[in-house]
Amino acid sequence: MKYCQGPNCHKYKTKDRIRGPKGAKYYATRRRSNFYYMGGNVCSMQCQDDWFRKFGEQAINYFGRIHEPKKVLCDQAWYKDYKYNYNNGNDSNYSHFIVNDLLGEKRPITQAQYDDENYTINST
Repeated sequence: MKYCQGPNCHKYKTKDRIRGPKGAKYYATRRRSNFYYMGGNVCSMQCQDDWFRKFGEQAINYFGRIHEPKKVLCDQAWYKDYKYNYNNGNDSNYSHFIVNDLLGEKRPITQAQYDDENYTINST
């Protein structure tokens, strides 16, 4: 079982956080086998937001604050896309493409090329 890492989790007044014997009740941090927020470390969006407000600045500084914009150059901007061609249920099919919006190019590819995770424009 894991505890929610939200710094204020124990302060939220919900029934599932109530613990202790009759007459000595208290609110406690949620404990579960798995959580669905912040990579499985917090119990809710509210606790995730609390965590980031308290530790976000430290985390960004520790893991690397960017000081200039990251760029994707024209030759690296290719991505796969598809379009569904609907024709009244007859002859409906998909058209597959490799696209580069920076260059304004859209090239047809086969479905096998689309499905191939290693396929790039340099593969042609």
